[in-house]
Amino acid sequence: MKKAFITGILGQDGFYLTKFLLEKGYEVWGMMRRSSSSLALNEFTKEFGNSVKLRYGDMTDPSSLRKIIKECMPDEIYNLAAQSHVRISFDVPEYTMAVNGMGVIYLLDAVKEIAPMAHTYQASTSELMGRATPPQNETTPFYPRSPYGVAKLQAYWAVVNYREAYNLFACQGILYNHESIKRSENFVTRKITKAVAKYALKKQKVLYLGNLDSKRDWGHSKDYTRAMWLINNYKIPTEFVIATGETHTIREFLEHAFKCINIDIVSNGKSGVEEVYIDKSTGEVVVEIDPRLYRPTEVDVLQGDATKAKTLLGWKSEVSFQQLVEMMVKSDYENEKNSQ
Repeated sequence: MKKAFITGILGQDGFYLTKFLLEKGYEVWGMMRRSSSSLALNEFTKEFGNSVKLRYGDMTDPSSLRKIIKECMPDEIYNLAAQSHVRISFDVPEYTMAVNGMGVIYLLDAVKEIAPMAHTYQASTSELMGRATPPQNETTPFYPRSPYGVAKLQAYWAVVNYREAYNLFACQGILYNHESIKRSENFVTRKITKAVAKYALKKQKVLYLGNLDSKRDWGHSKDYTRAMWLINNYKIPTEFVIATGETHTIREFLEHAFKCINIDIVSNGKSGVEEVYIDKSTGEVVVEIDPRLYRPTEVDVLQGDATKAKTLLGWKSEVSFQQLVEMMVKSDYENEKNSQ
């Protein structure tokens, strides 16, 4: 039985990766922070019971990483832990660098000393690309536009350096945006679907958003965690872009989410903070723009070219953009309905 160690196991990717690995017969170990939400832990244990060995630890605490790796002695490691909210990274840049940058170096050093034969996967990100011209692939020059992206860039080169210097099997997936019903509620996609569900049930009136015209390449977390396993089990350690190749604006996501509950919304046609969206059937304002939700430096378009993954791994995205939005709205609607 292979053993896998997952950091950040209580997040959406941790959930789907755990499910995938258990189905493949792995013994799964996971690291969670002492400050992890009790709700996330309760949902995780409700799904998996005692089938996963959970341990407390933190990416900023090298001793905890070493302790867990020494106890587990994993065959495969998946580093999913991060301060993963890009907008928030502008507010906590030092913490973001500590977790997303130095934390990866602490992990790699522990692997080098304790489990050098382990296959180590690092969750990299499309935010490395920033202002790079789309579509972007593994050879695109990086241009991060946030403390989050800069920290992930440090981690990216740390993985490459440890691989070359110490012959570690250290690989990376440059994953574009991926969502699910397990996405945290402070991310814009889940914020939208939850608000739409509440509006349908007359539990919320106005949704506040930032830049509606940012274009993103959205897939489903379940498809992307399958790619993580394929990358970590490829014949050589290398980097892969994982993406759908399609782009959609936050505006498109918003409008389709409302269509899922049979409500047509229309913009007043103004720009920036003066724009609002109105429910066509009632005339009510349902969306307003909050300038505080804009990033200091914006990333306009992220569009990935996953040709390498499709060719070498046989991977492809299976859930469409429309299906993804519909799944999330339906789930949030049922959750809100049952919580009344």
